[in-house]
Amino acid sequence: MNSNYQPVPLNYRPYSEEEMIQRSESFYENARRRRSVREFSDKVVPNEVIENALLAAGTAANGANMQPWHFVAITNKELKRVIRLAAEKEEQEFYSGKASEEWLDALAHLGTDAEKPFLETASHLIVIFLKKFSYEQDGTKLKNYYTAESVGIATGVLIDALHHSGVATLTHTPSPMKFLNEILDRAKDERLFMILVAGYPVEGCTVPDISKKSLKEIATFID
Repeated sequence: MNSNYQPVPLNYRPYSEEEMIQRSESFYENARRRRSVREFSDKVVPNEVIENALLAAGTAANGANMQPWHFVAITNKELKRVIRLAAEKEEQEFYSGKASEEWLDALAHLGTDAEKPFLETASHLIVIFLKKFSYEQDGTKLKNYYTAESVGIATGVLIDALHHSGVATLTHTPSPMKFLNEILDRAKDERLFMILVAGYPVEGCTVPDISKKSLKEIATFID
């Protein structure tokens, strides 16, 4: 254990078994309502909601407590348009040749294409960067550990926090994505992990009629 970190009491809140079951059911019922949205209104989400969700994401479990993430929350309309145009350029190449037929077939039922108007319309774009390294104040370079796992966990917390607050989201991963390092002036050794689109769905918004796998299909219990 690092001698610089002194133990403190665990802030654990116990519940009765009945409460535990009730809370787990309530969380599941709310989580199962979450859907990816591709039709966003231009109504603005309060910044405080985004800030609190990002703080929640920052509590995520991560390798060696290096917290290897950085979130760039964007509301600037001109910048969102720049990102949209750059992303659509990459997406056009993806849909017109880079992607295999198998991949395109897997996406077909979602109705996606190279046009990404939500990148410009939605209230916030949250660009998530993965940091392979951290730096001390004196410039000393430190390796971060389990970066993909850590940033993935934080992103999941962020999505759930936004959904819990009534904010719709969409995960977007243009490929390649390095253009965002330059646009957002991020270090070259940071890797773009994802663009999380966040905002309000348009009135009358619809989503694909899909289902999730059953518990039996996704889990195995061994007594």
